[in-house]
Amino acid sequence: MLSARSLFQEILDNDDSYRLFCSIAASGEAQGGWENGRIAALLPERHRHLAPKVARHGADEDKHGRIFNALLRRRGLRPTGVPPETDYTMLLERRGIGLPHEKLRAEETLTERDLIIYLAHSRVTEQRAAEQMDLLARHFGDHPEVGRAITMIRHDETNHLAYCHEELLRLSAAGHGHTIRAVLRHSARVEIEVYRDVSLAVMAHMGRILRWPAAKSAALTAAIHAVHRYELLGGRRRLTTLRMPERRDALGTPAAEYA
Repeated sequence: MLSARSLFQEILDNDDSYRLFCSIAASGEAQGGWENGRIAALLPERHRHLAPKVARHGADEDKHGRIFNALLRRRGLRPTGVPPETDYTMLLERRGIGLPHEKLRAEETLTERDLIIYLAHSRVTEQRAAEQMDLLARHFGDHPEVGRAITMIRHDETNHLAYCHEELLRLSAAGHGHTIRAVLRHSARVEIEVYRDVSLAVMAHMGRILRWPAAKSAALTAAIHAVHRYELLGGRRRLTTLRMPERRDALGTPAAEYA
């Protein structure tokens, strides 16, 4: 029987699939760390109070990249190249979601609309990350090899999502509600397409590495398309709604460390 637990256990048990999984994750986290670091440096003056939180977000992402690389080293593995079709963050940027790297490499101060785009993009992608880490923590939170790392990353992703909700609600109360809703809807619409495409690409690579039979690959492909249809028909609302989080000022508290 196919299940999230059995699939990840297969990936975990095979060095080649585990290497690809950790390499993809480490690359995406490192890119997120760089993006947040640049945004923190370029915030407009009236929003400079957010710089420590944006920088903290970036530091957490950098830490996650180091964690995935540490997991590889502990098994005696080295990172491998990330296939372009599995690069979630790069594909989102190519589709115009978030702030373009060209803008972040410049020294020009960001606008208030840029801040809204950044926070809305983060709200959508952090929802996805939080859900994925919740799933892994549910099944592998006590795993001797990866459990501690999964638990820590899950905690951070929950904080990141809470921070995005809180700051977007603050900006909405300041009169930016229409813009925020429009950017959230557009970001979610594109993200679910990119997530489908990346999921199909990752599963194709894993299927070749693990030599899955055609029937298993077909079943997984069908499941990915079913999730995509569900999200198109209404499931994407969880990516776009805003609510005040229970965990307030989530990025204003000291960060946990991973050794």
